[in-house]
Amino acid sequence: MRPSFDSAVLRRLAAGTFSLFFPDNCRICSTPLHSVSRIPVCDACLAQPQPFIAEYFCANCRTPFLNSAPLDENGLCGLCRQGLTNFDAAFSYGEYEGTLRKLIHLFKYEGVAPLDSKFGVLLSRALPREAAFDVLVPMPLHWVRRWRRGFNQAELLARALRRRTGIPVERALRRKKSTTPQAGLTRAERRLNVETAFEVRTPKAVEGKHVLLVDDIMTTGATASACAAVLKRAGARRVSVLTLARVDRRKGSIGLSDAFPEENA
Repeated sequence: MRPSFDSAVLRRLAAGTFSLFFPDNCRICSTPLHSVSRIPVCDACLAQPQPFIAEYFCANCRTPFLNSAPLDENGLCGLCRQGLTNFDAAFSYGEYEGTLRKLIHLFKYEGVAPLDSKFGVLLSRALPREAAFDVLVPMPLHWVRRWRRGFNQAELLARALRRRTGIPVERALRRKKSTTPQAGLTRAERRLNVETAFEVRTPKAVEGKHVLLVDDIMTTGATASACAAVLKRAGARRVSVLTLARVDRRKGSIGLSDAFPEENA
């Protein structure tokens, strides 16, 4: 029998109740908070995250580049030309740096779940106005990691986006095995690491549909690509990916050999 989530839920409720009645300093800039809030962050910091900007990027996976050399006449990067990304489009709100990175850490590792409403706004802003999606599918966590954390951050994000868009949420994916953390692996090793980690547990929920796969961070896209592959094998017509932030690999080999958190951690 799998352990229940009761202990994790109780810990989050206790922490939330304490912060509700005893305002602390802003967890981002340390400015004293003078109003009662479920989010221990000042308004100025909450307003800081800016949209990701790049002059050159792949038309499909939206990977940013320093110049147009890696792109073909259709604006596709080498991986997308080879069909290695599996998903049809990728969108992210901002760069995984600065205040946005700190907010994601508060949400993901320190249990500040009320940030999901703020993140729902950012996610909706990242979507093209003309795009239409049939279903939101959160990136799954392995049950052990979900039990330890007490929640799946991607599910909270998908539900927050549903409240703004009306698009239904389906937990159509299952992570059937725990994998080695992605941090420190090369791009090829990342793809191999997650290649057989996922399965579709409810094919009818995605069959013939344009699926929007929701997660918090995109690094190389290996995890999203593995999920897109199994979704398409289950009958999904198209798979797009939406994340709060993405790593800007123009700044070096970010996400491949440094200390960035693994995707879907």
